[in-house]
Amino acid sequence: MSAIDIDTALIEKLAELLRKGGLSEIEISQGETRIRVARERMPAVSAPVPADRSQVAAAEPGAIEPSPAAEAHGAESTVTAPMVGTVYLQPEPGAPPFVRPGDRVEEGQTLLIIEAMKVMNPIRAPRAGRVGRILVANAQPVEYGEPLLVLE
Repeated sequence: MSAIDIDTALIEKLAELLRKGGLSEIEISQGETRIRVARERMPAVSAPVPADRSQVAAAEPGAIEPSPAAEAHGAESTVTAPMVGTVYLQPEPGAPPFVRPGDRVEEGQTLLIIEAMKVMNPIRAPRAGRVGRILVANAQPVEYGEPLLVLE
């Protein structure tokens, strides 16, 4: 059995790319050698929506978990983008959207999807609630942490 020659510097560079790009995994291959570096997505933390709603642009959905205090008091929570990519509000062109403002959602229900590196990532509701506002438009590029949707 032959030993595997591991280039730790390359793995460290790939891990840095994951961190900087907000990606969940990256894979490269050369010949028969393949390296895949992945990280577990950490749940995001929600922040209360500002009282001055003019600071939030109205558009359409993403994912953050509400803080226990916010959830206990029935406060709004903002779902944010856990990665950089393109947001899609429906499962395919011409299909109805996953959710609309006013819809009741259950914890774990798909709110929208974010395409990152040709992978469709479902963004799920962190808790049950009602969709207040969708803050992004369909096919809009989004950055890590960008507000996508407000749950009430």
